[in-house]
Amino acid sequence: MQERTHIPNFDRLSIITAMVLLAYALTVFIHIPESTVSVQLPGFLLEFKLNLVTIVSVLVAILAASGTEWLLSTHPRISGNNRIYHWLLPSLTAMVIGVPLGTMQPGTTWWVLFGLGGLLFSAVLTSEYISVDSKDERYSLSVIGLTAVALALLLILLISLRGGGFRLFLVLAATIPATALISARCLSLRLNGRWLLPEAGVVTLIVAQLAIGLYYLPLSPLRFGLLLIAVVYGLVSVTAALEESHPKRSLWTEPSIMIVALVLIAIIVRQPLH
Repeated sequence: MQERTHIPNFDRLSIITAMVLLAYALTVFIHIPESTVSVQLPGFLLEFKLNLVTIVSVLVAILAASGTEWLLSTHPRISGNNRIYHWLLPSLTAMVIGVPLGTMQPGTTWWVLFGLGGLLFSAVLTSEYISVDSKDERYSLSVIGLTAVALALLLILLISLRGGGFRLFLVLAATIPATALISARCLSLRLNGRWLLPEAGVVTLIVAQLAIGLYYLPLSPLRFGLLLIAVVYGLVSVTAALEESHPKRSLWTEPSIMIVALVLIAIIVRQPLH
């Protein structure tokens, strides 16, 4: 099997990253009053808080998706039927970067996280570019990196939802689509581009049911996120192993080790409930 090496266009990669970072940098100098959007439904009232960081995060996600398409268009092995799948992680990465930046006051720590966010976003774009070609000699490394980033982003989202004191319907409204997208992408990465949407739906259903139960327990945000990530990782690993027809003896080895490790970390770690 002949292996190939493809390098993303550095100019395009730099422009996309700079545009995303510029959008977040402008939030330091522009101030818009926070507003609340209320929707009255039969039996209860829905309230959503909108601020500048929230608006910018959504716009940046769209910018990241279009930028990813622009970068991938230079790949010699890209095809028309799989481009949209490569937009998911860069868009989610660009959006999640705004989570810590929106909760901190501008200062040294803010700018350090700002720079690290830019490096992370560039790394995700590069990995997505490499993952287009399964015969690229760095494909395995890109799969490992993208899977780790995907689960880390989901963990950050879960911690933020729990720590933000959101009501259950808002937690589920964010957890369900994020889990579905990330589990589907992780499966596709492990299976060389095959998409198992029904299986990803099953993973999402199980995680949503577990999230409802954990929501009412006195768990810290970090423990809440770690327990759910352990389930997502375990289910994705088992599903991928079944599709690859792994021997039954080794089928549960990796998922079991990681689930036990994450659960132990969740038990050992100490963090205030709020």
